[in-house]
Amino acid sequence: MEKRISCSVQTSTNCDNSLETQNSAHQATGVVQMRIKNANSHHDRLSQTKSMILTDAGKKVTEPISRHRRNHSQHVLKDVIPPVEHPMVEKEGYLQKAKIADGGKKLRKNWSTSWIVLSGQKIEFYKDSKQQALPNTKARHKAESVDLCGAQIEWAKEKSSRKSVFQITTASGNEFLLQSDIDFIILDWFHAIKNAIDRLPKNPSCPSLELFSFQRSSSTELLSHCHSHRKEEKPENRKSFMFRLHHSASDTSDKNRVKSRLKKFISRRPSLKTLQEKGIIKDQTFGSHLHTVCEREHSTVPWFVKQCIEAVEKRGLDVDGIYRVSGNLATIQKLRFIVNQEEKLDLDDGQWEDIHVVTGALKMFFRELSEPLFPYSLFERFVEAIKKQDSNARIETIKSLVKNLPPPNHDTMKVLFGHLTKIVAKASQNLMSTQSLGIVFGPTLLRAENESGNMAIHMVYQNQIAEFMLNEYDKIFSSEED
Repeated sequence: MEKRISCSVQTSTNCDNSLETQNSAHQATGVVQMRIKNANSHHDRLSQTKSMILTDAGKKVTEPISRHRRNHSQHVLKDVIPPVEHPMVEKEGYLQKAKIADGGKKLRKNWSTSWIVLSGQKIEFYKDSKQQALPNTKARHKAESVDLCGAQIEWAKEKSSRKSVFQITTASGNEFLLQSDIDFIILDWFHAIKNAIDRLPKNPSCPSLELFSFQRSSSTELLSHCHSHRKEEKPENRKSFMFRLHHSASDTSDKNRVKSRLKKFISRRPSLKTLQEKGIIKDQTFGSHLHTVCEREHSTVPWFVKQCIEAVEKRGLDVDGIYRVSGNLATIQKLRFIVNQEEKLDLDDGQWEDIHVVTGALKMFFRELSEPLFPYSLFERFVEAIKKQDSNARIETIKSLVKNLPPPNHDTMKVLFGHLTKIVAKASQNLMSTQSLGIVFGPTLLRAENESGNMAIHMVYQNQIAEFMLNEYDKIFSSEED
């Protein structure tokens, strides 16, 4: 028993001596390693290695040292690169979105509802709010991200017929339109995005790009960068590092120069109105003012209206639901495109065989006029006329209003309503009465300039005016020379 105690004492003394020796030997590096074995464990081989690091304050901090260099580099990387924090969400919600340019290349404008998230220096577009809530999966990565660094924001009333539309143009040449029918919502979004852009540097090369390129570097480069303050690098390493810095700086400078020229070019582009005034871009048939279309064609009735009416009277008077049944929208848009490009149009061609495509295009033409066939200035007067109780007074008032219309409006209206009376004459075959045609053409041909508040009431009067003019066509449009 005494021998065992003396042995243990001797062993302890020897361990202390060895520790003091190691302390003195490794004092320059400040690292002391010792192996601690668990005497009570049957598995003596399972030992725990610890490092004791002397800090400047003289305190000892123990850290586990990994047995693999690969793991060691990972531990060092965690200390070198701070974890990328997810930016705080500043604003989110549903808006109407349309991407109209990708890298400077114009795209067809297709509106869609998107869940939009504004955070930090970027905007993300999701299909819906559920996609944003998904974990870090492929479905969430499908969201489109827009970098606001160097971006521009402005109201874009001329870019769309919708109200309350603003445009975001990124430094890379992408263009987005955002819209909402609710005024205070779109105003909040405009100011939130504008404030986010104003906070960012005007130079498109943001600091985040440097952090990204730094994170993409190899672990060896990161380790050498980490320990550069501890020991001097070799001359060849410094040359390589300086070459990389110089190459990266020149590359960034070239990109910034190109982006700056592109921005100047885009800002100096002539407006659509200027191009139209110079004759570079001609006014289109659809979406223009009736007076403009007729003046360009040297006529008082657009040739497209004449062609459509001729085709319907030739092969559509006895078609069930004529003007009520909708045609294929894609084919109607194709017809619209051909007319706008001023290409030769033959409605007897096989691709326009469906007469509902022709009637749909004719209704679209009147619906997209910049001012309806019944001018805005006379809308209230037509409504007052239809309210009169005496039928003869209504006829005389409306006849007077029609007679004083501008020639393009008067002549086009006379041709159109004369055509619709032929539709009514065959109501037994096509099942289209004056009431049915009034419902179809009332809101298409006349509407108030500001439709807020009385839309339902206006619709009743619109239908009644169109129906009354069909029933009294001969009295309203006959004997106008007297």
